[in-house]
Amino acid sequence: MIDTDFLVIGSGAAGLSFALKAAEFGKVTIVTKAAVTESNTRFAQGGISSVTDASDSFERHIADTMAAGAGKNDPEAVNLVVRRAPELISDLIEWGTRFDKKPDGTYELAREGGHTEHRILHHKDLTGAEIERALVEQVRLHPDITIHENHFAVDLLTQHHLGEIVTKHSKKIVCFGAYVLDLESGLIEAFRAKFTIVATGGVGNVYNTTTNPAVATGDGIAMVHRAKGLTQDMEFIQFHPTSLYDPGERPSFLISEAMRGFGAVLKLQNGKEFMHRYHPMGSLAPRDIVARSIDHEMKIRGDEFVYLDVTHRQAQDIIDHFPNIYDKCLSRGIDITRQCIPVVPAAHYCTGGIKVNLDGESSINRLYALGEASCTGLHGANRLASNSLIEAIVYADQAARHASERLKKVELQEGIPDWNDDGTAAPEEMVLITQNAKEMQQIMSNYVGIVRSNLRLERAMRRLQIIWQETEELYAKTTPSKPLCELRNMITVGYLIIKQARARHESVGLHYSTDYL
Repeated sequence: MIDTDFLVIGSGAAGLSFALKAAEFGKVTIVTKAAVTESNTRFAQGGISSVTDASDSFERHIADTMAAGAGKNDPEAVNLVVRRAPELISDLIEWGTRFDKKPDGTYELAREGGHTEHRILHHKDLTGAEIERALVEQVRLHPDITIHENHFAVDLLTQHHLGEIVTKHSKKIVCFGAYVLDLESGLIEAFRAKFTIVATGGVGNVYNTTTNPAVATGDGIAMVHRAKGLTQDMEFIQFHPTSLYDPGERPSFLISEAMRGFGAVLKLQNGKEFMHRYHPMGSLAPRDIVARSIDHEMKIRGDEFVYLDVTHRQAQDIIDHFPNIYDKCLSRGIDITRQCIPVVPAAHYCTGGIKVNLDGESSINRLYALGEASCTGLHGANRLASNSLIEAIVYADQAARHASERLKKVELQEGIPDWNDDGTAAPEEMVLITQNAKEMQQIMSNYVGIVRSNLRLERAMRRLQIIWQETEELYAKTTPSKPLCELRNMITVGYLIIKQARARHESVGLHYSTDYL
């Protein structure tokens, strides 16, 4: 058994920045199922939004966020993130993050879809990787932070593990830590904590095509659901409009929205522009509208992709601003300074998640949720570009402040039992897991994608229930493994997406239903 003050599950921007703040007050233990650098944060290309220029204002950023979210946002959450953003950007810079500057020393601000002003700080087209680099360096140096790589959090510890009956109607559910699987030894150990922070990232691998890394399997959301915690807005799954069309590659390579902010234009395969028919902002329209428009054009024409054209900009400017995208496309035989980029929408961001308050607290006591695993209410029905990284940093600070104030009043829970795997054995056939994963991804992509209907959702639920039953029976008799636990979590996330989509009887934002037009 391992004891700690703060147990952080996940190693993206949210988890790492929380760890740095909380380590000022107690011992922090980070568990992450891969390398500490493997997270959604690393794949964030575009940037991080903040009002940093005198020509901009908090009010404009708030208005843009609310407009993109179709008014389904929590105004208090929007106000909190927008107004605290500049202060938390300063923390990132102090930790060593290097944002691009102009020759005069001021920050070079980009503009992305849905933004009416240039307010995106960035590091080339590798902003997330740069932020993560700085955070990881600081975390590794801190004497009060311990990192357990290749450790998979299997389930959260609550009164359920002390023999009490816990339901979604139970009051004062408390989290005492988590059972964690050491992927190298195969042993499961209890990690006791005064406070537990779920920062496990997104859910993209629930779908066939995603820009997310392989680790994005919704583990934290699924664990909290099993622990009877509340989730919210899971129907709002954002599909990035422009991933590189490269059949067979997983994850799909992201073509940053910043490229459209730079002037790139969406075109059909016949070379004609089309976005002006769908939105007055054209190719800079909010992501849900752009993704839906591309999807519609592809379906009515039978095309497998559309084009993104930036060839009208100076070649060296393109390379300077987007070196990562330039190199990737060139490796696929596409010179983006002279050729259009074939793009297609891909599952990108979970706007919903574990329901939290303004301090990042979930409905379970002593359990916080941060980053993409959480639902703060900031994004509403659709995330405004580059708002996710700043949300993660702001709420990490909120949670660290709140938890540290309670630290001395909380004790570690006694009586936590060891993990019991009596009667279980290794799976006889791995195909039982891999095939169910493929079927689940096909169900979600075909029936619960960019465009939905009541009929599709009902069919998806029926199909998913069969896979869920088979997987639960397998889990009951099988020694836990990463593939099996991830499959179980993805099925749970798929169920939540479908359930909450069926409950929303309107077509709004990322939930576009043909039955409620």
